[in-house]
Amino acid sequence: MKLRSTVLILLGVVLGAAAAALVAYNPAGWAWLPDTEPTAPVVEARVEESTIYTCGMHPDVRRTEPGNCPICGMKLVAKKPSATAGKEGSDTDVRVAPGFLQNFAVRTAVVERGALPVAIRTVGVLAHNEEKLVSVNTKFEGWIETAHVNNVGESVARGDVLFDIYSPQLVTTQREYLAAMAYVRQLEASDAYPDAIERAKSLLEAARERLHYWDITEEQIDALENAGTAPRTIRFFSPASGFVVEKMGDSLEGMRLQPGMTVLKIADHSTLWAQAEFFESDLRHVREGSEATIEVDAFPGRRWNGRILFFRSAVDPETRALTAFVEVDNADLSLRPMMYVDVVLRVEGASDAVLIPAEAVLHSGERSVVIVEKDDGLFEPREVSLGLAAEGLQEITEGLSPGETVVVSSQFLIDSESNLKAATAQLLRGDEPDDAPDEPMPQHHHHH
Repeated sequence: MKLRSTVLILLGVVLGAAAAALVAYNPAGWAWLPDTEPTAPVVEARVEESTIYTCGMHPDVRRTEPGNCPICGMKLVAKKPSATAGKEGSDTDVRVAPGFLQNFAVRTAVVERGALPVAIRTVGVLAHNEEKLVSVNTKFEGWIETAHVNNVGESVARGDVLFDIYSPQLVTTQREYLAAMAYVRQLEASDAYPDAIERAKSLLEAARERLHYWDITEEQIDALENAGTAPRTIRFFSPASGFVVEKMGDSLEGMRLQPGMTVLKIADHSTLWAQAEFFESDLRHVREGSEATIEVDAFPGRRWNGRILFFRSAVDPETRALTAFVEVDNADLSLRPMMYVDVVLRVEGASDAVLIPAEAVLHSGERSVVIVEKDDGLFEPREVSLGLAAEGLQEITEGLSPGETVVVSSQFLIDSESNLKAATAQLLRGDEPDDAPDEPMPQHHHHH
């Protein structure tokens, strides 16, 4: 947004049918600057009637003559009785006399048309990639005699020895295999019938298949053939690379294994899943496949790439958030499960939007107002309808056109809370700062 400076002492202007008034910031705090007679050259009066002089800081002070405030010594300003405003919008305009403006620099911005980028930030916790979680179990029963990997957190490579197992079943099957092999050799040596040799070979093949079913490797079968005797224990190798993330008991040695029982779980951490929470209001922007970037406090300045894989099926009833699983590339393994991460999605919000700086909008429960600079020194409060907000910009769906100029109000909002609240509340309610007769305001509801 291009900002340009104008000099102006205005923040608020009364809305609707009530007469215009001004809020000014001065070193002593906020002041309501009501419309005045020409006697005080602040704001041109449109209606000339009998005048009350009051202090902007202390509105309880009322005088019929000009002078100084007995409390703070500020010059009293004239307050015009409630003006009967007409229907034209110009009745809410306020003209500010140039002489009064020199000490106040106010930023303005030109209303523009453009794309509104939306960045959705949320937090998540890293977890194992459940598609790459491998359960280690045996297909035979036995006892672990020696465990080579005992601790959760140890890293193993595919093919590493995990434990040595004594299994009577396996010993028997290996002996059957050796016996079948010896029988084939014996038949071949004695020039038996080809049929008989074939039958013996198919028995040997069946015994080999059974060893394969029990995850005995070719190398182990070769070693069995070379040794000619069945070893008491057999080594069990890791089916995957990764980190040991779970184990069944405190100590693996001596544990009795049943077929299919999970002894260890091994997780591959080269990709992780971040479980991130998205609020209902963000869900229109996020979908499966959306690209995300991941940041971690432990590594400031670094970013990891991710994408949304899938969502949980239901919104959490307590937090009103939906959990998404974001796949994160972690090739160098610097990210660890259970780390907290920041997840940022950049999506295109509105593509052809009317945009102003978000700080130019004054909010109340039911309405949003901007102050439009019409020409030099003439300002108009205008109610607007809001669209999306992001990155310091606010989309305006109704009330402004590109090329108009609005007052960017943030530099006003620097004084004490109470003065500020009183001033903006009056502004946004559309009251007279005085005891003006209340006029019913039309109610407008805008969805933010």
